[in-house]
Amino acid sequence: VQLQASGGGLVQPGGSLTLSCQVTGPTLDYYAIGWFRQAPGKEREGVSCISSSASDGSTYYADSVKGRFTISRDSAKNTVYLQMSSLKPEDTAVYFCSARDSPYFSDLAPRYNYWGQGTLVTVSS
Repeated sequence: VQLQASGGGLVQPGGSLTLSCQVTGPTLDYYAIGWFRQAPGKEREGVSCISSSASDGSTYYADSVKGRFTISRDSAKNTVYLQMSSLKPEDTAVYFCSARDSPYFSDLAPRYNYWGQGTLVTVSS
């Protein structure tokens, strides 16, 4: 399984960005997918996760992004999206997508088996 994250960039506070995670390999339908981020000097943290469509497709959002971020998947394109709105400077980080050999999500990074290379999101005026 290979993952390619894209869509990062520079955005002003209050702005929006949509990140994409293209998954290559077995169908996305059987993997839980997670978005994590890591800011300079900080540990990697779970942002949003989604269980596989072969399970219940349930989602998770960190408290810091609830109501602002939305995770979704397009099985036909084998792609998972993270729509981010009302962005804040504290959202600045490298964002990674990851896949887990399980249909159920976890918000813990060590439980994911495959990782993309990361895309930088900078929120600044």
